[in-house]
Amino acid sequence: MPDKHLSTQFDSELNGVSSRVMELGGLVESQIRQAIYALSQFSAEVAEQVMEAEARVNAMEVDIDRELSSIIARRQPTARDLRLLIAISKTTANLERVGDEAEKIARMVKSIIESGSSRSLPTSELRVAADMASGLLRKALDAFARLDTATAVSILKEDDLIDKEFDGFVRKLITYMMEDPRTISASLDLLFLAKAIERIGDHAKNIAEFIIYIVKGADVRHTTMENVESAVQ
Repeated sequence: MPDKHLSTQFDSELNGVSSRVMELGGLVESQIRQAIYALSQFSAEVAEQVMEAEARVNAMEVDIDRELSSIIARRQPTARDLRLLIAISKTTANLERVGDEAEKIARMVKSIIESGSSRSLPTSELRVAADMASGLLRKALDAFARLDTATAVSILKEDDLIDKEFDGFVRKLITYMMEDPRTISASLDLLFLAKAIERIGDHAKNIAEFIIYIVKGADVRHTTMENVESAVQ
């Protein structure tokens, strides 16, 4: 009976920290949505709100890491439980970095607005890429909640689409700057903004890789899609 009691307590602690990760994910998703809205409407006010939320994201990351350290020290987990805790820690770090990217987008939007060239810049493709990256993160969080390896694999494939959007946008932006050198400064802000969006997709991909690590015990980072699919079978 004592063993069962301890096991139940441990499960409760795991569920609690997992819930905190999902809460952090929700906050970061909100940041991204606001950052995309700030971009689409060129709203300095909304951009400010995104930047202000960054402190809360950072505080949540610190709290979750402290909780994880306490669980590991007290429970000394092994096998899948340990993999889960390690993956939760890495997922938390990736979510915090997504928050950093959202804050960076907001900062770039403010800079573009202050430059006075906001309305003439080609941002429609960028908003499409931002929506894709946001959707990929949401999908990664849903898959993490269910430990769904099939969805994790599909996320790894979809990240390539965001990379292609980014490459296409960079080519278009270079052409735009060559045609009108007066837009170079604001266009460079837009380029950094595009890179931030691409990085959000990369972090979603990282979370997908952690899901596979938890469930299958396989580290699929820096490997081929063929090897990934083999690992989850």
